[in-house]
Amino acid sequence: MDNIKAANGSHKRSGSKEERALMARTESVELTVLCLIYDKDRYLLQNRVKEDWKGYTLPGGHVEAGESIVDAVVREMQEETGLTVLNPRLCGVKQFPTDDGRYIVFLFRADQFEGEVVSSEEGEMHWVGKSELSYMPLVEDFDQLLQVMLDDGLNEFQYVIENDEWKAILK
Repeated sequence: MDNIKAANGSHKRSGSKEERALMARTESVELTVLCLIYDKDRYLLQNRVKEDWKGYTLPGGHVEAGESIVDAVVREMQEETGLTVLNPRLCGVKQFPTDDGRYIVFLFRADQFEGEVVSSEEGEMHWVGKSELSYMPLVEDFDQLLQVMLDDGLNEFQYVIENDEWKAILK
């Protein structure tokens, strides 16, 4: 009972940080989007320059405060690729723990778009054929990411930490 009262703030908190985290119903969350823009047998990939996730990947970015998730993916694609995606379809979620909570990536795909491809400060954009992917310096988890986005039987790509090791789980 004391733990319940501690969790809702009516008493002084007790227990370890981990115990309190298990009892909490809210956490700090960073919201982002990625989009697989495709045209028949080719994908629009970004040669990402930032060191934290370097290599060829899908374009994306952060959801701004008060912005809808769909509006965020349309805005981010316009900013990073020059394309206006039409009817982006939510096709999965990627998530992983952070020091403060959780990082959530809403995964979209779109095969309808308007405009001309341009690059941004995030990286150079390239149309890449599906058959070329195995020869590309892709970001580390690109294959699992693509699997969740293209397999209608999958919805989630989650990283968990077990025994101080990061483990990818697809659901």
